[in-house]
Amino acid sequence: MKKNNFTRRIIWTLVLGLGVGLGFIFLRETLIGNGNASLWKQINDLLFADILQPANTTAIGIFYIIGQIFMRLLQLVLVPLIFTSIVRSIQQIQETRVLNKLAKKGFGNFMQLLAIAIVLASVTGFTAYKLGVFQIANLGAIEITEGVVNQTNPLSMLLNAFNNNALGTLSSNSNIIAVVVLALIVGVMAQQLGEKMEVLPKLIDEIYLLSMKLLDVVIMKFGPIAIFCLLVRTLESYGTDYLQPALIYMILTSLTLLVLGFVLFPFFITIKTGLSPIPFIKKMYKVAVFGFSTSSSAATLPLKQETVMNELGVDEAVASFIVPLASTINMTGTAVTQIIATLFVASVAGYHVGIVELVSIILLTIIGSISTPAAPGSGAILLFTILTGMGYTNQYALAAYSFILAINRPVEMLVTAINVVDDGVSAVCVAHDLEELNLKTYHESPQSLQNEEPVLVKS
Repeated sequence: MKKNNFTRRIIWTLVLGLGVGLGFIFLRETLIGNGNASLWKQINDLLFADILQPANTTAIGIFYIIGQIFMRLLQLVLVPLIFTSIVRSIQQIQETRVLNKLAKKGFGNFMQLLAIAIVLASVTGFTAYKLGVFQIANLGAIEITEGVVNQTNPLSMLLNAFNNNALGTLSSNSNIIAVVVLALIVGVMAQQLGEKMEVLPKLIDEIYLLSMKLLDVVIMKFGPIAIFCLLVRTLESYGTDYLQPALIYMILTSLTLLVLGFVLFPFFITIKTGLSPIPFIKKMYKVAVFGFSTSSSAATLPLKQETVMNELGVDEAVASFIVPLASTINMTGTAVTQIIATLFVASVAGYHVGIVELVSIILLTIIGSISTPAAPGSGAILLFTILTGMGYTNQYALAAYSFILAINRPVEMLVTAINVVDDGVSAVCVAHDLEELNLKTYHESPQSLQNEEPVLVKS
């Protein structure tokens, strides 16, 4: 219910934000056209002005302040959430060391599926970027000094990932890769120390829960109001030029996700197992619909695990390990949206993206997708992380980001559907590889399964 209410609020935010923003554009053009520019300046100073600019020392900028508070709260939770998520993920994985063979098979499938998603998204997004699909018509008339990325040796990124000050790493949002590396080091070292670590694991868990709670409040409570303000101010400040490329982003991303889910996933099952993907599609359809409607991978876990075991014929031991783990780190749909969204923002904001930059985006996406926490708005946090890590933070980038926040809810719902189906793909492929898949159950229709208990038959 909470998710559905939030979805409705976001939809209303989008509708109202577009309507009010277009209304202010009309008001601005009317007042200026009638010689009332001074009146418009008063309205602009009251609602939209950037109060940090030297020329706006007497301005109020209500919409600007609300939007900035929202963005700064996202930045506040960014580092602790990423750090604790990665450390906790490592600890979870290490606890399943006894299932070494199963883990290798599982991670192998996760990485193969992630590679497919990344190649698809990179080709689609980079092609759109190069063709100028996302570009704004009049952006060339605007001088963008903040959008220029200094050309440096790409290997410097490797050195920057290893900061010489742990506290400094955790106190800044400017080097997210260093935060990730520090989290990996802490997680591995803490796991090797095992029971000697009594305080740190509990502290990490509590910081993680605190970060999740703050994120929930920021996104669920404050998000719609802040997104409304960001959207209205963006339309008023930059006009409707952002709207068309933002809609193109949403359509392009949705089509890419559908190709991944309905073309590449079935093809992957056929190549890996030799089985027809039709039974899989028929039985996982309800899981995908449930994931789409709730927009929560965690909420689909019971239904997903039951479907994988009782309808697709995956052995209980395999399903009990692969499905929960996949729900945590198997995020192909997330990877697709992050790559295309980052390229969209880079294009709109005037940043150059070459092969080196694309590789950096891919690396940040891989790390982020694997460690994305199961929290409301985690996709928005991950995108903000990638944009910050790439240095895409000028005013146009933030404007494009605000549009994505406003229109991205349907895309996020589709992402969840793809992610939960992906988990089922991994479970079936791993079970087949380990000869723990009941082929009779896999091929039976869902209706016939309601009348009998499946018995495991080694393939």
